[in-house]
Amino acid sequence: MQHCVLYHDEIPAIIRECADTPCMQRLRSIGMNCGCEYTSFPRFQGLKPYSRFDHSLGAALIVWHFTHDEAQAVAGLLHDAASPVFAHVVDFLRGDYLVQEATENGTRAVIEGDAKLMRILSAHGLTVDDVCDYHRYPIADNDSPRLSSDRLEYTLGNLINYHIRTFDAVTAFYDDLSVGTAEDGQPELIFSNARLAEDFAFASLACSKIYVSDEDRYAMQMLSELLRAALETGVLSEADLDTTEPAVIEKFLQNESTAAAWRRYRAYRSMRRAEAPGNEGQWRKIAAKKRYIDPLIQGVGRVSSHSDAFKNALDDFLSDPQVDWIMGE
Repeated sequence: MQHCVLYHDEIPAIIRECADTPCMQRLRSIGMNCGCEYTSFPRFQGLKPYSRFDHSLGAALIVWHFTHDEAQAVAGLLHDAASPVFAHVVDFLRGDYLVQEATENGTRAVIEGDAKLMRILSAHGLTVDDVCDYHRYPIADNDSPRLSSDRLEYTLGNLINYHIRTFDAVTAFYDDLSVGTAEDGQPELIFSNARLAEDFAFASLACSKIYVSDEDRYAMQMLSELLRAALETGVLSEADLDTTEPAVIEKFLQNESTAAAWRRYRAYRSMRRAEAPGNEGQWRKIAAKKRYIDPLIQGVGRVSSHSDAFKNALDDFLSDPQVDWIMGE
């Protein structure tokens, strides 16, 4: 991804070595858009390739840029190492779609199962405990609505990919950030310029609306149902979920029923919404996790306390009950 070049001017040896391991290279074939890019919905058409590997490398470089700490940077790199095919679609499969943390549960096992990675960690004096849980490092990860490297990377990446902001605008956001202190004394990435912080907040909210759009929610739900059917009929095994998207799609296509379902999934191009489901098609009522960022401005506070316009927009977003029935066509 083009935006990775702005995070740091070089890739440190430890990040480069850890990225060139089997568990990380697999992520090149796991997309950031959770299978939505395979549909024909216009908002997902023409997107540039954006993989979990791109995101993980970017997150690691952001951590390194602001901390120069090997353990924190590698933890940022490895945070998605256990991501299954279609990523958070598997959270829908597991019934964890409102939290979306089930896909992180196997990180330690993935690290320990990669002999090359374990040798690299040992050579740099790091243990599995140092790098298997990026939640312990606030600059790598923190709770919403705070800004962390993980949240920052996928926001900047999607701002570019969805054509919400230009590369130059994204660069301006990044260059204004520094490590500051949150309300509870924890470190957090914060803005110096209030105008840039507000613009970033509105831009990130535009991304948030895409993440919970009818198209996104419906695509993830229907793909999870396709995965469930493939598992129940033996087209897929549980182990297949930890391979790559091309490998799983190939298995879909080898079975008449899942091949037809996959073609139907790929053909979705528009949405219908209703207060009650009709008799035709596949209507679903789907809630989704609402991701959002309320950035901190140095010496001012959160953008929502500085900008009534943003506070009102955020309140509107969070208050959407997602109670309508939706159907893709």
